[in-house]
Amino acid sequence: MTATDQTRNPRRPGKTPGPLRYAGDPETPGGWRGYLVDFIAWAEAMHYSPHTIKNRRIDVGYFIDWCEERAVMTPQAVTRAMLERYRQHVFHYRRKTDGLPLSFQCQGKRLIAVRVFFQWLTRQHHLMFNPASELELPRPEKRLPRHILTIAEVEQVINTCDTTEPTGLGLRDRAMLETLYSTGMRRSELVELHIDDVDLPRGTVHVRQGKGKKDRVVPIGERAVAWVTRYLYEVRERYVELPDDGHLFLAKHGEAMQGKQLSVIVKLAIERAHLERFQTTHPNAACHLFRHACATHMLEAGADIRYIQALLGHADLSTTEVYTQVSIGKLKAVHTATHPARLQPRQGANADALAPDPQPTADALLQALAAEAAADAAHTATDTPTIHP
Repeated sequence: MTATDQTRNPRRPGKTPGPLRYAGDPETPGGWRGYLVDFIAWAEAMHYSPHTIKNRRIDVGYFIDWCEERAVMTPQAVTRAMLERYRQHVFHYRRKTDGLPLSFQCQGKRLIAVRVFFQWLTRQHHLMFNPASELELPRPEKRLPRHILTIAEVEQVINTCDTTEPTGLGLRDRAMLETLYSTGMRRSELVELHIDDVDLPRGTVHVRQGKGKKDRVVPIGERAVAWVTRYLYEVRERYVELPDDGHLFLAKHGEAMQGKQLSVIVKLAIERAHLERFQTTHPNAACHLFRHACATHMLEAGADIRYIQALLGHADLSTTEVYTQVSIGKLKAVHTATHPARLQPRQGANADALAPDPQPTADALLQALAAEAAADAAHTATDTPTIHP
């Protein structure tokens, strides 16, 4: 256990976090426990995020528990065939809560943690060879968001916040929702904002150490600036506790807002808006609805996807391109204008106004097809997932 694990959580005064659970039998000499502790210490020294370290510890722990149930007490006893059986175990595993299988994303996450762990064991010369070097991962699914909030639905949700109630928490909630929608930032990034990260006169927000430990500066709209300003001068000073750590959004007991608390606030706002198709949205996904809405609405209004990439903090443009698929408004307009199957034919000037752009030349079309084929070939060549420890 690191020194930070033994200290009190500064966000929750008076509460001491429990000890980290390390898998493996501590009584086994040269067993899993010692290697896992060293692996976590190495990840901390390499400056991986606490979220990544926690998930790696949990996912490697699942594998260690599975091994010890089969009397495999050391990593030196693991074979490639055994790892293949574990992959099958993960595929057939059913959750105890609802009896459903793990998603392919979750399966891949568990297997990647095992691959990274054995990669570390080999590089540290604890193993002669890496038995997990050829462990295959399930093909990732490319799923679109189930639902995207429309502009009217976003306004409906935001307007459910009671900004006149005496505690001021409704005004705080309105400021947070406005900031989520205006900036498209992640839930974790919003709760980590400090007062000096927000430049209200210039209309910018400095997102520090976002996903991938990368800083970025994003714009924040005038309406969101107005609500954040009201919150700062009318509400925050009521709840701040000295010494003030500078977090922008505070919970009702004076500590910094946490991600789960923010998710519950957004989920309740959606429920108050009586949006039937979002009633079953999981609380952890509620904040992401505003991120999706921000990107999709900007794209539909004509924003270049590379600017949206910078706004969202995506390292890879392919991550942002999902929003080109969910932005169907322009596609529907073109479909209506060009598809011959319609109730009534277009007539007169309207037909000319709705006519599609001139067809590209044959050379341009061939070039486009060649580029598409090259992209497909490159994708096939890199089909095997890459480990990112």
